Amino acid sequence: MRRDYSPRGEGCSLSPRRAVRREVLDHALGLPEAYLDHPWGEDVVKVRGKVFAFMGTEDGDDPGMSVKLDESQDQALASPGAGPTGYGLGRAGWVDVPFAGAPPLPVLQDWIEESYRLRAPKRLVAAIDDAAGATGAAVARKPAR
Repeated sequence: MRRDYSPRGEGCSLSPRRAVRREVLDHALGLPEAYLDHPWGEDVVKVRGKVFAFMGTEDGDDPGMSVKLDESQDQALASPGAGPTGYGLGRAGWVDVPFAGAPPLPVLQDWIEESYRLRAPKRLVAAIDDAAGATGAAVARKPAR
């Protein structure tokens, strides 16, 4: 179940970075069993109690996201202003990506999905793959190891 996650009213205009944040957050919340939580007063997106995207606050000075990446980590770290997430999370593959100068929206959405795939139960990841297969959409699959 989706719920409104912001106090903004109709007709409000968003800065380009906040508009990107909104699109990324909408994409994250559209993944199976994803939901918004607010620990520490910030927006995080979780699946089955596990965070897969830290989104900061909607009115923050420098909107961005932190996601757990494996295959795309080097690409994300090459983005302007990106770096390993603090508090030791960077060692576990988490990357801070500011939306200022960020790659195009589809790339950010791919990183959200990659983070989701790393944190969600396999059954939920399979649901994404099944849905994409049914629609003929391209799906980034993790290579077998």
